[in-house]
Amino acid sequence: MTQLFDLSGRTALVTGSARGIGFALAQGLAAAGARIVINGTRADTVDEAVQRLRADGHDALGRAFNVTDEHAVAAAFEAWDRDEITIDILVNNAGIQFRKPLVDLELADWQRVIDTNLTSAFIVAKEAARRMIARGRGGKIINIGSLTSEGARATVAPYTAAKGGIKMLTRAMSAEWAVHDIQTNAIGPGYILTDMNQALIDNVSFDAWVRSSNPSQRWGKPEELVGTAVYLASPASSYVNGQIIYVDGGWLAVL
Repeated sequence: MTQLFDLSGRTALVTGSARGIGFALAQGLAAAGARIVINGTRADTVDEAVQRLRADGHDALGRAFNVTDEHAVAAAFEAWDRDEITIDILVNNAGIQFRKPLVDLELADWQRVIDTNLTSAFIVAKEAARRMIARGRGGKIINIGSLTSEGARATVAPYTAAKGGIKMLTRAMSAEWAVHDIQTNAIGPGYILTDMNQALIDNVSFDAWVRSSNPSQRWGKPEELVGTAVYLASPASSYVNGQIIYVDGGWLAVL
């Protein structure tokens, strides 16, 4: 049974993994045996995250680049090619949030959220999948969605559009790449205790609403996403493709 979830000998790139959910996922995949590639936009925070993993005895390296920049992404993969580093598992985690009513939203802010949360997943996955196909050994791609892949909330329209797009992009990737033994799936986190949600956590009325509307009566923790990520990255999910698994404490079940 443990072999089903063993990631030994595989290398996992987790975008946006210097902190928050991304780092928790990187820790979990490392604990399952994978070598981890940490990514972020700042070299100092990437290096710090790599050192934290190494201090725990994990095999880790890092590379700072902007996942919305296709030239930077291509350069990163070309560098890994030269160093004979093969990305077997990709977790498209990088994301941002921006809250503003639609009628007041500037096009530049809309585009920035769409690019970071949706377009980057296409850019990075395309480079990873090309190499997975060429190697002929398959691979795993995990996109990070959201509760807003299913339902909308006021003031987060670009995020909602992007995460809805992640659900359908995941299906599109599966439709094209499943024949190459690449399993592409997504995780839809519920309300999770992260830096990005800190303003909501500190908002007394919103915090109360999250707790009262969720059957679990609490926020989720980043580490509670790890089991699903390891499952989707492992041989245990070899016939699971094009799915989005919601890890939300039961929130969607009672809407």
